[in-house]
Amino acid sequence: MGKLQLDDSNNYWNRELSWIQFNRRVLSEAIDKEIPLFERIKFLSITASNLDEFFMIRVASLKDMDNAGYKKPDISGMTPKQQLKKLNVATHEIVDEQYSAYNMLQKELGKVGINLVRDLSVLNKKQSEYVDRFYNDYVYPVLTPMAVDSSRPFPLIRNKSLNIGALVRRKGDENAEAEFATVQVPGVLSRIVELPGEGGTRTIVLLENIIEKNIDSLFLNYDILATCQFRIMRNADLEIDEDEAEDLLKEIEKQIKKRQWGEAIRLELQAGTDEKLAEILKSELMIKKDDIYNIDGPLDLTFLMKMYGLDVDTSMKAPSYKPQIVPEVYVAEDIFEAIRNQDILMHHPYQTFEPVVNFVKQASVDPNVLAIKQTLYRVSGNSPIIAALAQAAENGKQVTVLVELKARFDEENNIVWAKKLEHAGCHVIYGLVGLKTHSKITLVVRQEEDGIRRYVHLGTGNYNDSTAKIYTDVGLFTCKEAYGEDATAVFNMLSGYSEPASWNKLSVAPLWLKDRFLYLIGREKENAENGRTAKIIAKMNSLCDPDVINALYEASAAGVKIDLIVRGICCLKVGIPGISENITVRSIVGNYLEHSRIFYFENNGKGEYYCGSADWMPRNLERRVEIIFPVEQDDLKEKLKHILKVELDDTRKAHNMQPDGSYTKAKKSKKVLNSQDVFCEEAEKIAKKALEGTEEADVSVTRRFIPEVHVE
Repeated sequence: MGKLQLDDSNNYWNRELSWIQFNRRVLSEAIDKEIPLFERIKFLSITASNLDEFFMIRVASLKDMDNAGYKKPDISGMTPKQQLKKLNVATHEIVDEQYSAYNMLQKELGKVGINLVRDLSVLNKKQSEYVDRFYNDYVYPVLTPMAVDSSRPFPLIRNKSLNIGALVRRKGDENAEAEFATVQVPGVLSRIVELPGEGGTRTIVLLENIIEKNIDSLFLNYDILATCQFRIMRNADLEIDEDEAEDLLKEIEKQIKKRQWGEAIRLELQAGTDEKLAEILKSELMIKKDDIYNIDGPLDLTFLMKMYGLDVDTSMKAPSYKPQIVPEVYVAEDIFEAIRNQDILMHHPYQTFEPVVNFVKQASVDPNVLAIKQTLYRVSGNSPIIAALAQAAENGKQVTVLVELKARFDEENNIVWAKKLEHAGCHVIYGLVGLKTHSKITLVVRQEEDGIRRYVHLGTGNYNDSTAKIYTDVGLFTCKEAYGEDATAVFNMLSGYSEPASWNKLSVAPLWLKDRFLYLIGREKENAENGRTAKIIAKMNSLCDPDVINALYEASAAGVKIDLIVRGICCLKVGIPGISENITVRSIVGNYLEHSRIFYFENNGKGEYYCGSADWMPRNLERRVEIIFPVEQDDLKEKLKHILKVELDDTRKAHNMQPDGSYTKAKKSKKVLNSQDVFCEEAEKIAKKALEGTEEADVSVTRRFIPEVHVE
């Protein structure tokens, strides 16, 4: 068939509505009764956190475009105004679904003796006295009530803060006009308060309800006419003109401070709020009626993540899991020797992230190491990698670190690390103007007997030892010369203005990567048209690049079988007659966040595997520095083949896209396969075999899945 037209909007799903479908898949885990109760609570908390970020960035961006009069439609044919209208319906629906799930979970908590009480009037005398003492001793001293009158303007309400609003009137003056007052629920105190238990039951109340019960103590000369709990969401998308910014670090620091006071775009109100009180908030915050969410339940369900931390019977949580050793590295005393012996592929979090940390640590103290170069996008709060890089610089090694200051919501953290690394003597780069550096690469240059050797780590995930325990990623160690040359070229490009004429192995965005993907997809199409074997399997976080989708459609129409594993946003449609009948899309939502990017191209029986940092999105392929690398060692290709096969066989955590854009879980069958469980069990077996005859072999393996889902 001829080339498909990209302007045929019927061939695409809207990106934002596709994201709503993703969050709905996460929500489905919260209502799955086969999952332990506290894991379900945690999934519900995750959906709330996801939705907050979605409003602060995606909805805010659409509102900015609409306010600016931007009318160009997206690939699904909708203008920003049309998208906002559809999203308003969809977000109200998913909020209703969240609170339906919350009410279900609250009842189930009650059945196991955990009572989450909002109406404090039902507490017995002993519990009420405890609440009053707790308020007087710990809460009251922290509170700052704020009244609004002719001399005191409406206060600035912080983004995402939980607040209690009140209508107050001076005592003894019934003719006086009611005034507005508010108090912020302090984030420095725990939001969940457990009361003394009786008869084996546990009673938990929320901090905001304790404050609301005692709010008269904050306004002693006033009568309280009405109260309500409220919470606002503000536009948190930073606007940075990098061309005009003389100092990018200072400019981002300045913009971060503005994030708390951006335009209010969403107001959550306690259901049943007094009409006058609601009108004051609507007017002062300049919120449209459609952007008000009346909530029949606790505002901000992210408090359930704190609930998850309660000490409860082990049956209410998933069993624990300890990331296993990487045998190729574990048995070697010297990590560089291990890499010289063979390329090493790691599968996190089933295998520990420690070899990556130790790679940098050993390089920092190895007298033969001359230089270390690394890109950092998101790192943990107490990063051992940062410490090792600082030590390397102090040891006199050449250390170059690209710290991406524009990593959303990690800007402050990255500024702190950048300053620390500079102070230690590292050469710190803040990225390229107009581009985010999202690639995951480390280069260690070492002097050896036969000359200079370059050791490279390439990954699909961040250099974050904390999230490496909950994100699924793959990483490759190699010292092959071709990879080393390319790694050097990457850092020369980032630190200077040197663009190589060609690459040996790596494909790098924004200049070369998209064309490479389109070539690989086109090659499969050509093979199918000529009767050769052709197939594509691709695993990623998101798929919304129209050129890539169009290429996949053309390959499918030519007869290429295409299996896509897309965790989040997917704008591609399945089942379009003559266009996408050969394409399947599935999303795996489980205890770990599926984060790895793996791409397979059949290539007429000479299968090629690629991994890397890029999704098939315009931002990754056109506006970021990304790296995709081939995996060429035969045994490692088999590992990647196995990962993809197991995920395509998943019948427990996989959701399959339907032609109408909905997702359904696999039908019940005798074969029940949870891919994440399979990888845990396999990693344990591999580790046990490697440890046979050692003291560690007798250490029992415990399991504990920690679910956490974010939109990257």
